[in-house]
Amino acid sequence: MMADVGCAGILVDDTFCGPMKRLPQAGELLALNEMRLRAGGCAANVAIDLVKQGIGVDVCGCVGADGSGAMLVENLRAFGVGCDEVHRLDSFPTSKTVILVVDGEDRRYLHVFGANAGFTVERIRRDWLHGLKVFYLGGLFAMPAICAEELAELLADCRRHGIATVVDVVLPQAGVGMESLLPLLPQIDYFLPNDDEARRLTGLSDVEQQMEAFLGHGVGTIVITCGSGGAKAACGARRWQSDAFQVECVDPSGAGDAFAAGIITGAVHRWDFEKTLRYASLLGASATTAVGATDGVLTAGQARQVLDQQRF
Repeated sequence: MMADVGCAGILVDDTFCGPMKRLPQAGELLALNEMRLRAGGCAANVAIDLVKQGIGVDVCGCVGADGSGAMLVENLRAFGVGCDEVHRLDSFPTSKTVILVVDGEDRRYLHVFGANAGFTVERIRRDWLHGLKVFYLGGLFAMPAICAEELAELLADCRRHGIATVVDVVLPQAGVGMESLLPLLPQIDYFLPNDDEARRLTGLSDVEQQMEAFLGHGVGTIVITCGSGGAKAACGARRWQSDAFQVECVDPSGAGDAFAAGIITGAVHRWDFEKTLRYASLLGASATTAVGATDGVLTAGQARQVLDQQRF
């Protein structure tokens, strides 16, 4: 399948532990039924979710020249994700995260930053980029070698070639503010922070004010997810809102990435944005119904059935 979408950004070898009733005590061995090993990180998760929507997708990112990197790429290829743009680096190990899932508590993470530190804009080939309908960058600010000015020029190049751009952020450290985004926002068609990320970037706590701030700096469409509060979006003078789908949450990992996959799906098919936002909200909710970032995400057929029945 030819790729309509390119997913660039962080790639991680994920290990999900749990769900468990509690963490082990010091010196205690806590037996689990399974530890799930998955290809993870924003770029991988969104790519897998898009394949579930029947969309051809390539991944562009960095892994180490190690067994973990080989397994991550093999996992992606098993889903049907194109991996020719994945770079194997000798200078870094593959990024890894151990996710501890405890009933009734937020997740805990152990993380090795790894090869994501070696991902640069120069690693995104223009002849590959120009063959896409949508370019997604996931994990902005979690890749320290990404230069904002170089990325802004690449996004502008996408616009010149009619390629829609979707950008999501990860804010692992303090000190990232709106000034870091200023070169980028006018070149981004869809910007997808959650409400906490939007608060940290803008310094504003009200979602409506957050959206106005991003629009004021030139972004095309701002979409802010608010967890159980649903999602809000704005483009120019237009506003949209989607309530959250009510599901039994097993593990919230990957909900934002599944939501992004829904936005991209709508962009590929040129849906009206009200339909796109509802579809994205459904995919985001479905991700929380199973342990892991992508296991619970609905396929296109399943999502259509749910929306036709107006229940989940």
